[in-house]
Amino acid sequence: MGPGNSGFSDAGLGRLREVLAQHIESKKIPGLVALVSRGGSTHIEAIGTMRHDGGAPMRRDTIFRMASMSKPVTMAAAMILLDECRLRLDDTVDQWLPELADRQVLKRPDGPLDDTVPAHRPITVRDLLTSTFGLGVDFESMASPIRAATFERLDHSVASAPAPDPDEWMRRLGELPLQYQPGVRWQYDLSNEVVGVLVSRVTGQSLETFLRTRVLDPLGMKDTAFHVPADKIDRLPPLYGPDPQTGEFTVWDEAAGGRSSVPPAFQGAGGGLVSTADDYHAYFQMLLSHGMHGSERILSRAAVELMTTNRLSPEQLAARDAMFSNVAHLSSGQGANGGWGFGMSVRTSRSDYAPIGQFGWFGGTGTTTYADRTNQLTGVLLTQVGLSTPDSPRAMNDFWTTLYQAID
Repeated sequence: MGPGNSGFSDAGLGRLREVLAQHIESKKIPGLVALVSRGGSTHIEAIGTMRHDGGAPMRRDTIFRMASMSKPVTMAAAMILLDECRLRLDDTVDQWLPELADRQVLKRPDGPLDDTVPAHRPITVRDLLTSTFGLGVDFESMASPIRAATFERLDHSVASAPAPDPDEWMRRLGELPLQYQPGVRWQYDLSNEVVGVLVSRVTGQSLETFLRTRVLDPLGMKDTAFHVPADKIDRLPPLYGPDPQTGEFTVWDEAAGGRSSVPPAFQGAGGGLVSTADDYHAYFQMLLSHGMHGSERILSRAAVELMTTNRLSPEQLAARDAMFSNVAHLSSGQGANGGWGFGMSVRTSRSDYAPIGQFGWFGGTGTTTYADRTNQLTGVLLTQVGLSTPDSPRAMNDFWTTLYQAID
């Protein structure tokens, strides 16, 4: 097969499908949807079935739980508020989030919760947008008292109880000390949830209402939301978390009657969205186009540059590198690729097939989306298999490895 007319070679796209199909044939992943685009052309693969025991085939418009891949999209709401000067990067958040005022900070990151000192300074908008406000997931202190307390009070993942409403969630957060002084250390996840509450309080609207009006609807992201309505529920597969020992498929969340089938009390900016390959392609294409969608501007060019370039200091980067390098063997290297912008990863070094500057993220439900300006390329891979085993991370790794070889 010779070169194609889409920016990819025909042979490369054939190899991409072959590699993805092998993951389905292994019986470790029931189905997937992959989208790749370059030079204005888009190629889609929908392989396998919605359920592990067969049934309906995967379709281009299958809806997936995006998990942490929600972060790059929900962050756009905060960037609009920066563009409009309704937020400023170095303003304190006390007026909107009084629960975070007058913080106490642990003397030692792994110390008892009552052994604290006053925070050196207030938490700022910048601290929240860069995930450095002082609390979050830290893979180096998973056994610490603060990690246990944070999980008990605030976690609302698929495996735990649903979150309360935003005000109650913030009240619980306000009862905890910070693990680190504001601005010192990058920590994963929690700050994005706080950003969602911040957007809601600044705008006087729910996060979803503001995001839909200003981002989702203008981009035509009609299937992106915080739940799947009844008339679309047949397009949502079950979410599986295979048993780490046996590999047996365990349902983490069913479609009909599951957690994604009803509007949540807490719209989780860090991991609550459901969406499709085409919707995410539209969003990342907007970022590649410096904030433009056709003739309509969604974000300023400067806002997109802030989001998609590294915002961490060398010290913060070192902590992030250490965190993800310690689990790279479990996740086929997902996340272990350098810097962090606003709500997404940014590659700061060439560690595999992708170039420096590639931006995007992955999700614990078996999802990944990145784009890069060097090749004007976007890739989306969506599965229904969570990261309880390395199977979906391996599929992600093979997707990106094969996609970059397919560039014509």
